[in-house]
Amino acid sequence: MTLQIGLTLAVILITLIAFIREWAAPDVIALSVLCLVVALGLVDPGKMTDVFKNEAPLTIAALFIIGGCLEKSGAVDHIGRALRDRLSGNTRTAILAFSVITAFFSAWMNNTAIVAIMLPVTLGFARSKNIAASRLLMPLSYASILGGCSTLIGTSTNILVNGTLREMGVKPMTMFELAPLGVPLAIAGIAYLTIFGPKLIPARSSITGALEIDSRTSPLYHLLIGANSPLVGKLLSETQLADRGMGIHVMEVRRRGTRLMIPLSKIVVEKNDRFLVAIHRRRGGAAKPDSLFETIGAQVLSTVDGIVSELVVRDESSLLGKTLAAADFRQTYNCVVLALHRNGVNITSRIAELSMDVGDTLLVITALNNLDALDATRDFILTDSPEDLPEEIHVKKVTPHVILSWVALIGVVLTATLTDVLHGFFPAVPVIPIHYAAMVGALLLLWLKVITPREAYASIDWQVMLMLYGLLGLGMAMKDTHTAEWLARELVNVAEHFVSPQNLPLVMLWLVFILTICLTEVLSNNATAVMLVPIVMTLAHEIGVNPRPFIMAVTVAASTAFALPMGYQTHMMVYGPGGYKFTDFLKVGIPLNLICWVVSCLLIPHIWPF
Repeated sequence: MTLQIGLTLAVILITLIAFIREWAAPDVIALSVLCLVVALGLVDPGKMTDVFKNEAPLTIAALFIIGGCLEKSGAVDHIGRALRDRLSGNTRTAILAFSVITAFFSAWMNNTAIVAIMLPVTLGFARSKNIAASRLLMPLSYASILGGCSTLIGTSTNILVNGTLREMGVKPMTMFELAPLGVPLAIAGIAYLTIFGPKLIPARSSITGALEIDSRTSPLYHLLIGANSPLVGKLLSETQLADRGMGIHVMEVRRRGTRLMIPLSKIVVEKNDRFLVAIHRRRGGAAKPDSLFETIGAQVLSTVDGIVSELVVRDESSLLGKTLAAADFRQTYNCVVLALHRNGVNITSRIAELSMDVGDTLLVITALNNLDALDATRDFILTDSPEDLPEEIHVKKVTPHVILSWVALIGVVLTATLTDVLHGFFPAVPVIPIHYAAMVGALLLLWLKVITPREAYASIDWQVMLMLYGLLGLGMAMKDTHTAEWLARELVNVAEHFVSPQNLPLVMLWLVFILTICLTEVLSNNATAVMLVPIVMTLAHEIGVNPRPFIMAVTVAASTAFALPMGYQTHMMVYGPGGYKFTDFLKVGIPLNLICWVVSCLLIPHIWPF
C-alpha cells in the first residue's frame, strides 16, 4: 500500500462517517471531499475541473426540467386521479394499482416527483375508502424505487454510472439495458407488497388520526375590531384571542390594509384592526364563535373555508435547520401549526423552538385556497392536493402543456434509443447521446413556454447536482491513486482462499450486491455507486471476467434501499403521513432487500454472462 492509497482510504472512511453521522448537508460533504482530495495531492489541481465535464449531471438537470414540466402540467396527476376514482376499497387491489402506476412513471421521471404527485392522491383515496394510509404509502415509496431500476433515466444513479462508464472507455448503457433485470424486480417486489403488505404493514394513523382530529374542515373568520372593543390598547398575547387552550388561532392581522409581519406577542390591538381567526380544537371543547366575538367586540366580516392538513418538509425546503419562530412560519405561509410528527412521535408543545428536518410532518390549519400557494413554495409535499378543492375554488384542466411534456420525454427516449439501434445496422447514422437529447428536449419546452426559466431552475434538485460533482472527484482520486485496483486485488486475494476459481465470479457477484445494499442504506445511492463502480471494474479484470455483470449489480443494488427510512428520500416523504415507526421499515424492507438480492443475482449472469 502506498501513501497515496492510504490517504485515499482515509478520505473514503471520513466520507462514510460524514454521510452516516450527517455532519453537514450531502452536497456540502461531497464538495468538501472534492477540495480535500486536491489539497492532499490525490487529484492534480489542473484536473479538478474535469469532474464538470462529466455528462451525467447535465443529463440529470435536463431530465429534472422535463420532469418538472410533467409535474407542473398535471400529466401524471390526472392519470392517478382517474385510477383512484375507479378503484374499489380492497386494500390489496389498491396496493397493486398504486404501486404499478408509480413504478411505471418512475421509470421515466424522478422518483421524488412521482411520490410527491401520488401522495395526496393516495391519501385522498385512503380517506374516502376508510383504509389506513400506512398500508398504501410504504408500497408507494418502494414501487417508485423498483420502477426506477428499469431504464437508463429511471434514477440519477443509473445516469451517473453511465457517465462513469463513458469516462472509463467502457461501452455505455442503452436506454433499456436494465429492463431485463429491472422489470422482473419490479414484478417480484410489487407482488410481495400486494400479497404480504396488508399483513406486514401495520394500520397506523397519520398525525391527524393519531391526534384524534374530529373534523378536518374549519371555517376561518375575518373579524373587525370595533372602537369600543375591550381588546383595544392591549397586547394581543394578553387577550382572549391568544387562548390556544380554547382552540383559538390567529392566522393574520391587518392594519390600515397592510398585513402586520411581526410576532403576535408584540402586537398591541388597535381599533379597526382586522383579524383572520380559526377556532379549532382536538376532540371538541373549542370556544363558541358567536359568544367569543360578542365578548371581544368584534364584527364578523366574512368567513372562508379552512382545512386541517399535513405538510411534509421536503429535502430542498428553505425551512431546513430553522425553527418555526425564526422562519416566521405563520406570516410566511399563512398557516398555524398545531403539532409536529417526527420519528414516529407526535409533538404538540414547544414546537416553535424545534429546528426543521427532512420528513418532518406539520399539522396545520390553513385556508383551502392557500394550498396552491403552499405547493408553489416547494418547501412542502402536500397531503391535500389543490385539485381536490371544490370546483368553484380551483379547477385544473388538461392543457396542451400535458401533451407537449409527454412528447418531449418520449422524443428524448426514442431519439437516444433508436439512433443507438440504427447505428448498429447503418454506421452512417450518428448516435445521439442521452445528454444531448435531454438538453434539446428541455430547451424545446422552454421555447414553447411550457415552463419558464425560473420554474426550470426551481425544478432542478441542485443538492443532487452539486453532490454528484463532488463525488466524481472522489472517484477520480480512487482511479488516479490506483486505490480501486488495490482494493479489488485484496478482495480477490481473500476470496480465493475460500472459493474455487470456477465459482469465484458468482460468489463475488453475490457479495458485491449485498455489500452495495448495505452501503446504500446508510449512504446516498450516488455515493455508493461512485465508490464501488471503479472497484468492481478492477475486480472483474483481476479474476478475468466480463465487468458488465458487476457494474449492473452495483447500479441496481445502489437504488434498492428499503430497510431504513433514511435510506431513500421517498421513504422520508411518506414517513410522517403514514404514521410509521422505524421498525416498520425494517419489518417490510429487509425481506424486500433479500428478494432483490436473490432475484438479481440469479438473473444477472444470464443477462450479462461472465
